[in-house]
This record gives sequence, C-alpha cells and structure tokens, in this order.
Amino acid sequence: MPLTFDAPAVLGVLAAGTLYVRAARGRGWPPGRTTAFLAGLATILVVTCSPLAVYDTTFFWVRAVQTVTLLMITPLLLALGAPIRLLLDTVDAGWLRRHGRGPLARALTFPPVVTVVLVAPVLVLYLTPLYDLTLRSSLADGLVRLVLVGAGFTYFWTRLGLDPTPREDPHLVSVWIAFAEVIFDGALGLVLWLGPLLAPAHYAAAHPGWGPDLRTDQIIGAGVLWIGGDVAGLPFVVALFVRWARDDERRAKQIDVRLDEAPPTGLWWENDPALAERFKRR
Repeated sequence: MPLTFDAPAVLGVLAAGTLYVRAARGRGWPPGRTTAFLAGLATILVVTCSPLAVYDTTFFWVRAVQTVTLLMITPLLLALGAPIRLLLDTVDAGWLRRHGRGPLARALTFPPVVTVVLVAPVLVLYLTPLYDLTLRSSLADGLVRLVLVGAGFTYFWTRLGLDPTPREDPHLVSVWIAFAEVIFDGALGLVLWLGPLLAPAHYAAAHPGWGPDLRTDQIIGAGVLWIGGDVAGLPFVVALFVRWARDDERRAKQIDVRLDEAPPTGLWWENDPALAERFKRR
C-alpha cells in the first residue's frame, strides 16, 4: 500500500499532540477529551500521509474525501478535546479572557457569520479557479487545508460549547445551522454532479489508466461531498442533542434546589427563571 510523508503536517501534529498531552497531565483532565483530540490529529496524518495523499492529485473523489475529513471530522474531534479550556487552565491568558467576550468576538461568532465561515471555504474551493491551483501548488494546497480545519473548528467550537465561547446561543440555533449546512452540501453536490468537469486537463494527464473515468470520478466526488458531508455531521448532531438534554437536566436540578431552599409563592411559572420575566405581573 503506497504511503507518503508530509513533513510539515507530521511536525505540526507531533507538536500539537505533545503540547496537549503535557498540559493535560496531572490536571485530572477527562481521558475522553484527550482521546478525541489525539484522534483528530490522527485524521490529519491519514489525509496527508496515507494512500489518500498519494492519489489526491490523481482522482477527484480522493480529494473530496480529504475535504470532508478536514472540514467535518478533524475539527469535530479537536473541538471535543476542549483545547481552549485546557489552554486557559494552563497559561496566563489574561488578554484572551478580557477580550474573548468583547463586541468583536461576539460579532465574529454570530450564528449567521459562523454559518458562512463553515460553507464559504468549500464553495470558493470548488467554484473558483482555486481548486485547479491547489492541484499545481503544494503551498496553496497546504493553506487551503489549514483554512478548512480552521473553519470547521470555529464552527464546532462555537456550537458544541465545551470550550468557553464569546456568546451563548440557544441549542436550537445550532440545529438550524446544521440544517443550513446540509442544504449547501446538497447544492454543491448537484453543481459538481451536473456541471462541467473541474481541472479536466490535469486529471486527463494524471489518470493512471485504471479507476473511474473523469466524469464518473467527479460524480463520485460530488456524492462524497454531499452525502459524506452529511454523514460526517451526524456525530455532531448527536453530541448536540446529548448536550442539550444534559443542560436541560442541569437547569431542572438548579431550579429544584432553589425551590427547596425557598418555598415558592404565587403561580408556578413565576418561580421559573426562564419564564418569570416573560410572564411577570404588570
């Protein structure tokens, strides 16, 4: 099985993994978070050093698998590792704590902005000459991969809520954003399936003589971006609903404790913090 070696990716993964493990050691850090973060780093190595990397300039569908991995799978696993919380617990990040909830940070993490951050890189990549450039330039390819991981991490970081975030939006907002992402995946998949071939001259010259023809190759890749992107997002939806249920359970316990400490007076909704303001007597 052919393999390759991407030195910048390997060094970056080793550095990030070493720093994370050293920071988590001796802090009672949940092992599950460490496992998730290291698994996210491992997916980067799969994309850059496995047969996927060997054939990523030969077949369109291979690069589509890389895109879905770097945008949806890698960032989700990294975000499940809560690296920002670990960073804040490890170093003196006073500036970050002061400005992390400022107006600019809150504006940049506004749900519509986060949605654009997630979907725009893929649309720009496949609907502009940038895609052809990534096939010819390793520098452009590397930068695009960094952008994909960064965009995906921004999305999952702000939606999961495991790390401190500049704003706290209702869980239902995250569900709607996930639904919007599904629509954009479908639209891009249809465009690539029915539209013209991307970089046909490159793929015609690089075709090894086996495997799907150019049109079939792009149709498979379109399916990967469409269906694969939605399937890769399912664990996030599950994690979102689990966190939603846990938050509701924690909130119910807090209300029960307050009611036990101070017997309620008046109507029941007047003692619910979420409803008291809305239905208070005038």
